[in-house]
This record gives sequence, structure tokens and C-alpha cells, in this order.
Amino acid sequence: MIYMVKVAHFASLVQERSVLIRTCTAALAALFLPVATAEEVILKDGRILTGKLGLVTGLVDIPKLVDPEGAGPIPLIVFVDDDLRRTFVSKRQIREIRPGITAEIQERFRLRQPVAEQGATISSVGFPVRVTPFDEFGRRIYTMLTTRGKVDVIQGITEITPQWVRIQGITHVWDMRLATTSLPKDVLYRILVKASGDSTSVDTRKRIARFFVQMGRYEDAVQELQNLLNDPQLPANEKPDIEQSLRSLKQLSARKILEELRLRSKAGQHRTVYTLLEKFPTEGVAGEILQEVREFRENYEKQAQQAKDLLSKLEALIQGIDQTAVRQLCLEIFQEIAAQLSPDTLPRLAAFSQLVDDNSVPGEDRVALAISGWLVGADRATRNLSVALSMYRTRALIVEYLNENDTMKKGEILERLRKEEGSLPVYSVGILASMAPPRPLPAEVPGKSGFFEVEINWDAKEPPARYLVQLPPEYHPLRRYPAIVTLHGLQTTAEQQIDWWAGPFDENGYRHGQAGRHGYIVIAPQWTQERQVAYQYSAREHGLILAVLRDALSRFSIDTDRVFLSGHFAGGDAAWDIGLAHPSLWAGVIVIAGRSDKYCTFYWENAAQLPFYVVLGELDGTLMADNARDLDRCLNRGFNTTVVEYQGRGRDSFSDEILRIFEWMSYHQRDPAPRDFTARTMRLFDNFFWYVELQEMPPAVVEPPLSWPPANPTPLIVRGRIPSENTVMLQVGAAKATIGLNPEIIDFDKRSTILVNTRRLDTRELAPDVETLLNDVARRWDRQHPFWVTIETSTGRVIRPRR
Repeated sequence: MIYMVKVAHFASLVQERSVLIRTCTAALAALFLPVATAEEVILKDGRILTGKLGLVTGLVDIPKLVDPEGAGPIPLIVFVDDDLRRTFVSKRQIREIRPGITAEIQERFRLRQPVAEQGATISSVGFPVRVTPFDEFGRRIYTMLTTRGKVDVIQGITEITPQWVRIQGITHVWDMRLATTSLPKDVLYRILVKASGDSTSVDTRKRIARFFVQMGRYEDAVQELQNLLNDPQLPANEKPDIEQSLRSLKQLSARKILEELRLRSKAGQHRTVYTLLEKFPTEGVAGEILQEVREFRENYEKQAQQAKDLLSKLEALIQGIDQTAVRQLCLEIFQEIAAQLSPDTLPRLAAFSQLVDDNSVPGEDRVALAISGWLVGADRATRNLSVALSMYRTRALIVEYLNENDTMKKGEILERLRKEEGSLPVYSVGILASMAPPRPLPAEVPGKSGFFEVEINWDAKEPPARYLVQLPPEYHPLRRYPAIVTLHGLQTTAEQQIDWWAGPFDENGYRHGQAGRHGYIVIAPQWTQERQVAYQYSAREHGLILAVLRDALSRFSIDTDRVFLSGHFAGGDAAWDIGLAHPSLWAGVIVIAGRSDKYCTFYWENAAQLPFYVVLGELDGTLMADNARDLDRCLNRGFNTTVVEYQGRGRDSFSDEILRIFEWMSYHQRDPAPRDFTARTMRLFDNFFWYVELQEMPPAVVEPPLSWPPANPTPLIVRGRIPSENTVMLQVGAAKATIGLNPEIIDFDKRSTILVNTRRLDTRELAPDVETLLNDVARRWDRQHPFWVTIETSTGRVIRPRR
């Protein structure tokens, strides 16, 4: 019996590929590099993959031995098999391959189960309707949707290692893998005891302790060994070894806690980190680790003392200012600095710190360094107090301008801005980058820490859009946070997307998931319409999701260079399309069980500048085969694309992959002004790429979603190059274009050359302007890389009507 098969022979193809890819891995690896237990693949982005290596020419190809005569296609796709999943990357993304060293033998626990060897076979896993917890015998019921309705499959755990669990079908032939960390701790322990046979045996308990050590669960291993040490059945001659193991485990546990605190500190959770440093366990912990803890804590104390000293000296200097009005305004700013000074904002006072005790510098100059550094950053700090105070007034006017919708009132604010010395573009840019988000936060959902529901009017013809936001612990509006925009599927919700990334709420209204741990903001738009049955590749969907992003940028402190787009299921379809359509917005795209279709087929080259991370199941119907065409193109061209295929899994949310996804995100950020880019477009609303925006695209290349499939698809190509200093070259197929410029693209103090389709633009009067700057921020909400100048120009193209 075959379930949910879209192609008649697909089931046998999947099984054949699965078997051969396992058996050929060793042979392929032998040709690729010396045979070893496992290899380490060091990627150019910094990640390390460990497992058995193989080479393929395509994702759905059967692995074959490389022809020594050189006939046939050259395999350019490398996969690493760790028995849980296969990770595919381009060979060109590999920096180094290290032959594996025979590692410690991993503990394996096997359970006897009445596994089905023949009969009904699961070759395609439908959407899970219900999955019961594993019982004490390691069994559960997996209920899935199929073309024949609901099907219940009884599964049983047959093997457990510290990295993965093998689960096989009892009522159906099915072999799947699950990360061991996915099992609840109490369930895992019960199954380990069951698999060992004799739970009171000293050897069994030592095996379980070793198992926990290999998992990295040192605290559980300590508890197991401590219980064993207290067991009167333990032979006296074994106690010294157990005690030595306990001492070693305490070091491993302490090191792990210290690494966790460093991660939390990097995520901006300083109060939590300092509190835990003060409570760090010391009994039996090596002096080397305790010294690191001491230095870590002392660094926080040194920063706190430095902040206290700087504030005290700044206040004294302010009190020494003769002019009452100036002194009062400086004290107002001082109160703000004192209230918001933290380890993240202390560097703003670096210029002040260098001269704070230099009495040869007038006191007002030192006050100016502190105030201006606070407002625009230490690198733009000035010793002119008049300019520094003007920056403070400028900031208030900028906030007022960005919150005003009335054109006449905005003009009045702009007139006042132009009178301020601190409104020069070089200062305004620093103010925009350093200030808190200009729009107010909505009210926090009661009883749910850091959780917000936001509703926005984004299109006069559409109903309001709703989106959810979860902030990380100790969120501070003056610190920039990486963010994840996550899109739900048709049968899932925005709330579930937040839970996947940030974890569910506990009984006290706090989350304890990975997003908070790593310091990410999670944004989940409600993007579907009622009774929607598929992602539609429409202007409404793009417009809503981008409107949500921009509104979130205006209210929450988001690092625009580290915004990742993600989606599950149909949300993955959307993420794939929207990511490729607007590659300049994202640091990377994460697609989980999504499909590349329609426009993605023609936009795949837009991934040259955009890292992709695609996760899917081996048995998720034809999903791998459907995606292989575009993914093969990316991998064979050397793009930064990662594909992860879980063995024996079907339609799944793949929470087992979340740690590796966060690791991947930690290595990536957006390039806001690439030196060379090429992009393709076929829709009117896919019209902006980094520093160029298109108008009046040729009708011959525009393919509306409702008219799909196109009769003669011909994407419009846009290319931008910065081949040398102050030279910008654009090739644009539209009739008109708007070019945005800032110092990351050209130096405004030097003569520049801008060519559009070989036509030289007149750049003699390129003058940065605060109005242009603020209007760009109000439109794109990128406060880190606003355009100082925009040029609207014709391109020389003659656009003819579509026949």
C-alpha cells in the first residue's frame, strides 16, 4: 500500500535512492578524500559539518562512483551524512576537509520491537494530524493525512544513540530518524532503562551516564553517577573511578555553563549573566575555569564602575556651565544618559572617556563630547557644545517628522530642522542609527513578557494586517537585535510560528526557547486570507509581509543587516518567492518544507547574493524532486545554499534543526551595497534591488500571477556594479529608474561617475539633503543605511506595448 504518491514510480525511486545513497557514501568519500570514520567539512562561512561524505551531481540523482576517465558530469554537490540527516552544500563553499579521527565509541541502546518487514509501506508521509507521546516501551501512534483519509501508524524506537533515535514501523514498513534531543528527558530516561534490561545494574547505570555525557547533558550524567556512588551495591573498588568521573564531569558542566553565559552576554542579557556569574558553582571546579568566571564578572564590574565614574564626572562638568538655560538642557540629557547607560551603550562615551580628566580641554568641550557621542556615536562626536545640543533638538524633530503624515506639517518640521546645526546629513545619519525606534511600542499583551500583537493599516483597499512580535529577554531599545520574519502555513498559525522559534509560554508568562536565548526578535505576520488554499505569489501577499517588516522596523530596535526570512509549509513557499524577489532585504532565507515554484524558477540566480537554508523530509512526497531543479542550479553554481534532508521524515516542522539554523544565522549578515549584483524580475512589484528601483517595466516581461503560466517568459535583468571608487554602472531594462546613494556607494566629496545603460548622468550637483534622508527612512525604514541622495532618471529604453 502506497500513501500520497503523486508520481507512480516515485515510491520505488525514493527507496532506491535512499538505499544507494547510504551504501555509496563510503565509496564516494574514498574517492573524494582518504577513508575515515567521519570527516569534518569546514565551510567558508565558518560552519563545521561532521559525518560520512559523498558527491552527487544533483539532489535526486543516485550517487555514482566518479569515472576515473572523466566521462560524465563532474559532481559539484557534497553531502554529509550523520545518520540523522544529509546536509548538501556546494563543493565551492568548502574551505577545508579534515580527515576524521576515530572517535569515542558512541553508546547505543537497542529495543526489540515487532518491526514490519513487509506489507504496507510508508513511502510518502502526509501532514501529521496527531502524534502520541512515546510510552515506556518506546512506541507511539503517528496519525497522518493521506489521499485515503487518516492513517494510524504504530511506530517503535529500535535504536537510540546520543545524536539520533531510529524509529521503525510496527504496522507499516517505515524507517525514520529523530534527534535524540527531541525526546523529553523523562521519556528518554524511561526508554533507556527499558532498553538496558536491568536498571539496577552498575554497568547499565554507567552506560546511561556515558550516554548523557556524549549527549552533552552533563548535569544528568552527574546525577546518575551520584546516585550510583550512593548505591550500596557499588563495589568498593569502583568508587575511585566513579569519583574521578564525577570530578571530570563537574569541569565539563562548569565549562558548559560558562559558554552559555557568554552566549547570553552576546545576546545582551547582561543582568541575567551577572546574577548567574555571582552564583556560579565553585565546588570541585578547576581553578582555570573559576579564573575565567572571575575575569568575566570583573569585566562587568569594571564597566559598571566606569559608567558610574563617567556619569559622576559628566554631572560635575555640567554643573560648572555658567549659562542657566544651557546647563538645564545638558542636565536633561544627562538624566537620559544615566537612565539608559548599559554595557551596550557605554561605547558611545568613548570619546568623552578619553578626555574626561584632561583639564587642558574646556569643560564645555568635554560635555559636548559626551552628549554628541551619546546622540550620534563616539566616531562622530564633536567638541562644539552648541552643535551637540542642536543634535538633541534635531533628534526630537526627526522623531516628530517620522511620525507625521500631514504634508504641510512635515514641511513646517523640515523648515525648523534646516535651522539646526545638528541636522546636517552627517549628523542626522548618526542620530537615526543611534536613537530608539521613532514610533511607539504597542501595549504588551498582559501576562506575556515581551509579547505584542500589532495591527496596521497598510493598504486602503485591504483590511488591516495583524502581526505578532516576541522580544528577547532584557530587550533594550538602544541595542540592535537580529530578527526573524516567520511565515505560517495554511494549517498553522502565526502564534505557532512564534512558539517554534521562541518556545511556548510557561505558567509565569515567560518563554525559554532558542530565539530568546540567542537574542533574536521574532515577527510573525498573519498573511493568509480566509479559506486560502495555496500561496498565490500575489502583490497582496508581498505588500502585506513587507509592510509588516517596515512597521516592525519603525517600532522595534532591529538590525537591518541581520533580518532573516523564514517559513513553514506554504509559508516556506512564500519565503522562497519573497526572498528571491527582494534579495536586498534579507540576511538569509530559511525554508522549512516549502516548495520552489513559478517565479522562483526564473529568479533562482537572485540567490547569488542571498544565503538559503532549506530543510525537508526524505519522504515528503515529491518535494525534494520538485525543488531539485532550482536547488541543483544554485549548488552547482557555487551559491551559499544549504539543503538538509531528514532521513525517513515527511511533512514536519523539524524542530530538531533549530540549533543548526541559529548557528547558520550567526555567520550571516546582509551586504547593503554589493560591489556587483545581477537580479531578475517578472512582476511590477519586484522592482527594487539594493540601490536601484525600477519604473515603467516593459509589458513584455511582466507576468502577473493570475496569468500564470506565461506563454513566453522573459525575465527583465538588472545589473549594478561599483567597479572602482566613485563609479556606479547600471544596466536597467525599464524606462525609468531611481538610484539611491550614500557614502557606502560613493564619496560625496569627490567627483563621481554614474552610468545607466552606458549613459553618463550629470553628478555635478549631488548634494546630500536631510529631507531626502528622512523621506527614505520613512519609506524603507532602514535607519542604518539610508540614502543621502536619490536620482530619478530615464534609462534610454523605449518601452513598447505588449502585443
